[in-house]
Amino acid sequence: MNVFDFDNTIYDGESIIDFFFYYCKKDKKLLKYIPTVMKAMTKYKKGNMTVEEAISKYGKTVTDYYVEHIGIGDDFVTFWNNNMHKIKPFYKDIQSEDDLIISCSPEISLKIICEKLGIKKYIGTSIDSETGEITRLCFRENKVKAFFKEYPDTRIENFYTDSINDQPLIDISKNAYLVKGNKITKIK
Repeated sequence: MNVFDFDNTIYDGESIIDFFFYYCKKDKKLLKYIPTVMKAMTKYKKGNMTVEEAISKYGKTVTDYYVEHIGIGDDFVTFWNNNMHKIKPFYKDIQSEDDLIISCSPEISLKIICEKLGIKKYIGTSIDSETGEITRLCFRENKVKAFFKEYPDTRIENFYTDSINDQPLIDISKNAYLVKGNKITKIK
């Protein structure tokens, strides 16, 4: 099985950050969160945040906002219609029938983009649609837990990522590739 991180790997950017800025145009109240979001993203990219810290610090804010804006899922359709051009061209060249996307991005978003790309398997951050509670933050070591829960007897042949944050998945993969822009380098 080929497994791909999504943001900055297949997608040129951080899709959830792009969605946040897209949504800021709809809801100006979100503008006050820009410094917090950027600080959290920096900590995430540098590997300076654990799963527990992320949920503890930001989980309630995400939950509360999601519950207030229960129709937000429909906005992901429009977002992806406007952002398909940010899918990196290399992916179509190597795409296989059994590809799996595993990402910190919410599954509500991944479902839409994966359908558009013809990808049948994905694992992301799960959010309860009624309560807005984050039920799985698909981040770092949680990606490995989620992978083995869904595919207990499957081996990752090739894993593609943009970040050392995915070291736990790199460790369990036969081959691993680092994606920077459109350049792919074998690292394992």
